[in-house]
Amino acid sequence: MHEQLQLGYVFGGISTFGQRPFLTDPEQLDAWQPDVAIVGAPFDIATTNRPGARFGPRAIRALAYEAGTYHLDLDIEIFEHLEVVDYGDAYCPHAQTEASHRNIRDRVHQIASRGIVPIILGGDHSITWPAATAVADVHGYGNVGIVHFDAHADTADIIDGNLASHGTPMRRLIESGAIPGDRFVQVGLRGYWPPADTFAWMREQGMVWHTMQEIWERGFKAVMADAVSEALEKADHLYISLDVDALDPAFAPGTGTPEPGGIASVDLLRMVRQLALEHDIVGMDVVEVAPAYDVSDLTVNVAHRLVFEALGGMAERRRRAAG
Repeated sequence: MHEQLQLGYVFGGISTFGQRPFLTDPEQLDAWQPDVAIVGAPFDIATTNRPGARFGPRAIRALAYEAGTYHLDLDIEIFEHLEVVDYGDAYCPHAQTEASHRNIRDRVHQIASRGIVPIILGGDHSITWPAATAVADVHGYGNVGIVHFDAHADTADIIDGNLASHGTPMRRLIESGAIPGDRFVQVGLRGYWPPADTFAWMREQGMVWHTMQEIWERGFKAVMADAVSEALEKADHLYISLDVDALDPAFAPGTGTPEPGGIASVDLLRMVRQLALEHDIVGMDVVEVAPAYDVSDLTVNVAHRLVFEALGGMAERRRRAAG
């Protein structure tokens, strides 16, 4: 196993995220006691447009260019300060939303309940409902805030009769009390959905959002400063949810609902790093990577690097705390 993980590239051997050690059961988590565990949620039957995000976890692990583990900007060897493992995938049986979401929640809970930070690779955005709920189960309802990067608010009540659509997870989290509306900060919204009545409901919940129009008018750094300061005004811990369609399709074409006019990868990477550096990250997901529509692995690579930026920020936060 150790030799297979030291091949340098992923041309052979087993594919794990960042070529990190592969664990399969809770007893191994107890023995290893990592700081972070990567887990896949290969589920995409809640999509409303192009399917294929079920292949996201596999592609992010196997196809991303493994450039190294030393963070140039932070001057830190990430894995010298942060122990990270790959905890495999939640079992998502075909056409069974309830069972799949339950399994995702259970597997994320296995991680979070041990004081380990789960990073979930989706899968469509519906997986944030069970994943973030599992984190809130551990840290307390109302004690976790979410910074949500997306082209879409994902706060619809019901879509085509489906309460568990990838366009409804944030509504479910708010209604359940797991993540109250005033603990949400959304960045990157644009386009033509959801309609006005949904935004009226969002205002009633105390949600905060920053549209691409605002980013265009004020500049990304100014909006980023606001979003970072807003993130933990009322919550002790932070969960980051990253839909890759928050990025402009020029940077992330491999997704189910591409929306032109989005964030540049250079900006989103740095914002994720800043959030992880300044706040207590207790969970994160990267969703809606659909490799069948990707070009030259652009989307896979940026999804991979978004996780690495979070890991880099977390590692530097730990180094600073250690003095």
